[in-house]
Amino acid sequence: MEKIRSLKSKDLYPSIFSRHAAAYQRRLDEIMARGQARGRQRAIELLELRPGMRVLDLACGPGTLSKPIAAQIAPDGEVTGIDLAQGMIELARAARIPNARFLVMDIENLDFPSASFDAAACGHGLQFAPDLPRALVEARRVLRPNARFAASIPVDWATQRPWKVMDEVVDRWLPPAPKATDQEATRQTVNDAEALRTAALSAGFGSAEVEVIEEKVRWDSAEQIV
Repeated sequence: MEKIRSLKSKDLYPSIFSRHAAAYQRRLDEIMARGQARGRQRAIELLELRPGMRVLDLACGPGTLSKPIAAQIAPDGEVTGIDLAQGMIELARAARIPNARFLVMDIENLDFPSASFDAAACGHGLQFAPDLPRALVEARRVLRPNARFAASIPVDWATQRPWKVMDEVVDRWLPPAPKATDQEATRQTVNDAEALRTAALSAGFGSAEVEVIEEKVRWDSAEQIV
């Protein structure tokens, strides 16, 4: 029997996302263009962006949210995107988004002075933070008073039938995939609306709301899913 390799989240995910950065970017651009990324779009709406704002994009990936954010805060605003995956940051920089800069940085250890930003966003990234309370505290610290933080977080998609079937097939042909050993607490919190709201309030945010948004994403073929 093959042994499952266990790793810390920060040793596992940055390399995976760097390796597949280009494919991730293509797929995300596709669903954004189709209007199928409703959670991410809603996060942008909730920020109530205005020209001249300084916005932080946490776990920015290839700059998918940074681009529309930069357009809304132009011409004098600035968006700063951070991600632990070097490959993602390289793609974001290559996009040459006006009024945007991109840095390799951990969302649990933000290298910015307190009260540096007017708003912050995170598109499908908080679920990867092994220490979610610390990530939320850091987000609150770097925001100015009354600033907004909006994040989209996917539910546990691995339990949905298409992914379960694919995992069963993959498991028959490939060795066990490496597993993150420090994710359980975070996954439990982000999949529980009240626990997530409580975590945000405990981090120092004055108020917190959780919305449930249904997304319907179209795949053109089974091959595209794979």
